[in-house]
Amino acid sequence: MLDKLAVIFPVNNNTDMQFYQNTWLRNYLYPVCDWPGPGCKIVCHRTSTYRTLDKKTKCFARAIKRFEDKELFIKLDDDALVDIDYVIGLIKKYQGYHKPVYISDHERTQPRNFPDSLNGVMYGNGKFYMFNRKLVQCLDTDIKYRGSPNEDSVFGGMVSNGCGENNVEYVQEDDRWIWHKEYTNKNKHIDLSFIKNH
Repeated sequence: MLDKLAVIFPVNNNTDMQFYQNTWLRNYLYPVCDWPGPGCKIVCHRTSTYRTLDKKTKCFARAIKRFEDKELFIKLDDDALVDIDYVIGLIKKYQGYHKPVYISDHERTQPRNFPDSLNGVMYGNGKFYMFNRKLVQCLDTDIKYRGSPNEDSVFGGMVSNGCGENNVEYVQEDDRWIWHKEYTNKNKHIDLSFIKNH
């Protein structure tokens, strides 16, 4: 079942790949790197900063259009974790689904004073979003916009422009099974947030 899953994982020089290689994600990780390197499965050939993550998002969106053997995708930040049983439940529910699916904690971009393709689009919180091949197929990876906006709103814009919001199944994630910046459960407390050299 998990062999149809790709976990899209934008990384930088500060990402601790050893940590993630020791989790259930290990065999499904598709690191998105600036430059070629060990373990990099998607390479963008440009140095990224926090302010240029929108370009990295467009890069991986173009790349995964060629992943024809994958049916479901997770985009995961490098300071987040997701529960395997939760993911398996989502796969069982949405594998082979009849329309584009976009699972996340969605919100709308704020209206602006000028017309723009990202005005008022629905987008998911970047710590985690999951989507299917039908969504990938209709993404508008040539989207045009002004400035350097939040990378997650750019992905939402690619969905809205390419697929049409009315054609997409927007599903609210269950945050009980997704940990961002810290993991706390029973006798464990792990700080997942980045060290300030990021």
